[in-house]
Amino acid sequence: MLRDTKSSWLSTLRHDVPASLVVFLVAVPLSLGIAMASGAPLAAGLIAAVVGGIVAGALGGSAVQVSGPAAGLSLVVVDLVHTYGWRATCMITLLAGAVQLLLGVFRAARAALAVSPAVIHGMLAGVGVIIALSQLHVVLGGSSQHSAVANLVELPGQIADLHGHKVAVGLLTITVLAVWTRLPAAIKVIPAPLAALLVAAVTAWAFGWDVTRVDLSDSLTEWAFPVLPQGDWHLVVASVLLVALLAGCESLLCCVAVDGMHGGRRADLDQELTGQGVANMVTGALGGLPVAGVIVRSTANARAGARTRASTILHGVWVLVFAIGFGWTITLIPMEALAALLVFIGVQMVNLGHIKKVHGHGEVPVYVVTLAAVILLGLAEGVLAGLALAALLALRRLTWVTVLKRPDKDGRLHVTISGSLTFLGVPRLTHELRAIPAGTPVDLDLNIDFMDNAAFEAIHSWRLDHERMGGTIDIDELHDEWYTLAASGARMFPVKSPPVAPDRWWLPWAQRHRRPGHRMVPSIGGAMRVECQLTAGAREYHRRTAPLVKPIFSELARKQQPTHLFITCADSRIVPSLITASGPGDLFTVRNIGNLVPRRGSEPHDDSVVAAIEYATQVLGVHTITVCGHSGCGAMAGVLSAGVQAGSLPGLRRWLRHGNHSLATFIETEGGRLHSGALDVLCRVNVQQQLENLRTYRKVDEQVRAGKLELVGLYFDIATARVHLVPPLRSTPSVKMHDRRVPAGEE
Repeated sequence: MLRDTKSSWLSTLRHDVPASLVVFLVAVPLSLGIAMASGAPLAAGLIAAVVGGIVAGALGGSAVQVSGPAAGLSLVVVDLVHTYGWRATCMITLLAGAVQLLLGVFRAARAALAVSPAVIHGMLAGVGVIIALSQLHVVLGGSSQHSAVANLVELPGQIADLHGHKVAVGLLTITVLAVWTRLPAAIKVIPAPLAALLVAAVTAWAFGWDVTRVDLSDSLTEWAFPVLPQGDWHLVVASVLLVALLAGCESLLCCVAVDGMHGGRRADLDQELTGQGVANMVTGALGGLPVAGVIVRSTANARAGARTRASTILHGVWVLVFAIGFGWTITLIPMEALAALLVFIGVQMVNLGHIKKVHGHGEVPVYVVTLAAVILLGLAEGVLAGLALAALLALRRLTWVTVLKRPDKDGRLHVTISGSLTFLGVPRLTHELRAIPAGTPVDLDLNIDFMDNAAFEAIHSWRLDHERMGGTIDIDELHDEWYTLAASGARMFPVKSPPVAPDRWWLPWAQRHRRPGHRMVPSIGGAMRVECQLTAGAREYHRRTAPLVKPIFSELARKQQPTHLFITCADSRIVPSLITASGPGDLFTVRNIGNLVPRRGSEPHDDSVVAAIEYATQVLGVHTITVCGHSGCGAMAGVLSAGVQAGSLPGLRRWLRHGNHSLATFIETEGGRLHSGALDVLCRVNVQQQLENLRTYRKVDEQVRAGKLELVGLYFDIATARVHLVPPLRSTPSVKMHDRRVPAGEE
């Protein structure tokens, strides 16, 4: 126990303390800048950083997430301060924390993840644009306007009326921030925001520039308890919920993102939301900004090597020590430098990586609408607009129906309906089906995961009409039998079907959703008969697979160029293309009982395997010959019984003589002992022996020695569906690479 405690302390000193210092250096300038952008006292940013570090760090559910004042909430705080005053805003923060606490207690954190990331990213980008535009006026020596549009309109006039020293400090700060990432790693140990503010402050002091200084002398000691907001209580409640939900969503999404940056325990989202709630109650009571998980600080913490929550807590302690003992140093920072830092942060909040992600999922409209609405209308309005559009797009995707028609050469029309069939898709569905000419034989595939009554009635009504006009319809359902159940009057499922791959060619006939052997077809005399499984399978191939593989076979029709000769057993359970993940044109395959390769000149004489080997190596020019055996091989059982199990099958007994060398090798290696696993051992030895038999052919042996041909042994364990590499009996330069185990996942 003592050793574990000592190890824990050493780990904290080695990893968490240095990481906490890095986060502290990042947090101080960012907290001051966000407080400035929020229209709050600058000390409120430091208070939030302290509370976010100590309280949220101690009570939250993430080991490395760092909480503090968030730029994404600055617009809300600006509006609240303007409407209710600072002390009332602190009360709203406190009440929002209570709401978060209740949501965490009732385990509602997962619901916050249902918010589309496109909305969150669009909101943050909109906030970034507003912050950058407003603080750019301060950098240029003026003051920000009441809205983003006003800031944009007034910008040309502000540029024309520059204030020299103030502009110089702002431009210097932005330059340092932009250049800092390109400097050597030893210099980048100092966080860019801190370095930029230090350079700006020192330069302004050294040259005596006329800039606006930060005044923080008595802010930390002037405290008064928050007061209740005055005004319409509906609006107050809406403000509380807005702060609670925005801060909670940002914290939880940040928590999920940070989880992928470290190898420790995964975050408990409900505990994280509870910790955020308590932290917001404390920061509101102390006069601080709202607290949320912040991706910049959390990323810095994870990359600095933090292992536990000790780093987050310590960073809050360092901020508190700095604010109490060295708060006077903040007065040296020019306000224009803080404004420039905010401009830089605002620009970075428009993240191109986020745009690429949402573009890949077709959610750019949600992102753009949210961003534009936040800038033009406000934060709450922008978020609501984004959520509304995201919901509409999701509804459109869920109800989108595709109807594909493809005429076959035999005059049949192949129709595939895909999607979720609801009443919203009935107009399009009806239009497409009614356009099919009367009397046409139709193969209808329903690739759907849901069907409501309106959709069923539409399809069923069309089917009855089409058959009444002389047409035929063959319906095949690839998921659950929604149509069949509805037509029989059975109770429908209340939820959507889980997705099932439509092309399951690798399943045995007996295990497929649709069993070809059960299909009834008319015979010549008019009677109904059961269609042959192979014929039905070929028909299914023509309908489903042939159109997909036709381009491949069109190229292969000119010439085959396989790279492997694959010799395996005729056992029905061995599917070469399945166990090797190969496709048409890859394998030149030879199959026989026992995957045997008769030795040169052996009796009984057999030319079929030899002919395949000669053609593959001398005409096709294959690079590899693979012999693949398998567990429980009946041929090897016959060899092991000295032909007794071959019974009255003279041809089989003669053929199994080619396995005598395998039996001799088995006896030599196993000492003639017969044990429970003897058969499978012989199956593996047989593979090795057939590789030796291949070397009895001069052309094969020459190519192997020249390094032009590789001999590979495989063993398929049927029960576990695993493929093993079998090392050869003798090692050559061309086959030594196979004296190893199969990589993880194949062994």
